[in-house]
Amino acid sequence: MKPLLLLAGLFLMNSFVLNSAFAVDDFDVVAEKLKAALASELRTENEKERDRNRRPTDTLKFFGLRDDMKVIELIPGGGWYSKLLAPVLAEKGEFYVSLWAGRVKEKLFPLPAFNKAKHLDVGVSPSRVEGTRFYTIAPFDFGIKDVDIIFTFRNYHNLTQEGRMEINKAALKALKPGGIYAVVDHTRRHMQKLNDENGRRVDPVQAIKEIEQSGFEFVDYSSIHSKADDELRYEVGRKSVAGNTDRFTFKFRKPVK
Repeated sequence: MKPLLLLAGLFLMNSFVLNSAFAVDDFDVVAEKLKAALASELRTENEKERDRNRRPTDTLKFFGLRDDMKVIELIPGGGWYSKLLAPVLAEKGEFYVSLWAGRVKEKLFPLPAFNKAKHLDVGVSPSRVEGTRFYTIAPFDFGIKDVDIIFTFRNYHNLTQEGRMEINKAALKALKPGGIYAVVDHTRRHMQKLNDENGRRVDPVQAIKEIEQSGFEFVDYSSIHSKADDELRYEVGRKSVAGNTDRFTFKFRKPVK
């Protein structure tokens, strides 16, 4: 019996090593494509200057990006991450942007690197009551299924709790079982009330609670973007903390039934 147990143990160990090696090799391919995208003339010098702080290669490796995945980027802004994700996914994967994606659609989609990228028009737009600070959104559907990863980089803070919950629910519906919901945002001190300095920060405990309530499993976190010298006191655009904010990096998963 003991030899059989030993053989079983060796088999499992070898399987783990092989699977780990394949995972490394898979990301090695992504890393090479990212290296080319990071050096692309498509990116401005200002965008390249942010690489040291945003650490895109480490970030995308943590979330498990592969070049054959189906990916949505939410609220892409000017397309800092879009300029990296679109080229990586162009050959074998699928890349979509959605919600506040007008600038990317207008400025970047005409470029060759984005010839396979698509915009998901969900039929509703984030809105806010005049005089209020944060946006909400009506219930909606992304209109696609079996997505591997949905990214939201530093924009969870733009929405009310109700708006965040609607986006979380739509993300859960679009992802395949086991699919990843990747959330990065500026850290607010836990249970700190809203003030003039923390509107673009999010309580990470609250974020976990909301996303789990939406049906996701919390998988892991990374300290990639942790900044011990950010006292969590000042607005993220202030010169004393701009580019040096503490950010949480959370990985959630749609349950596999």
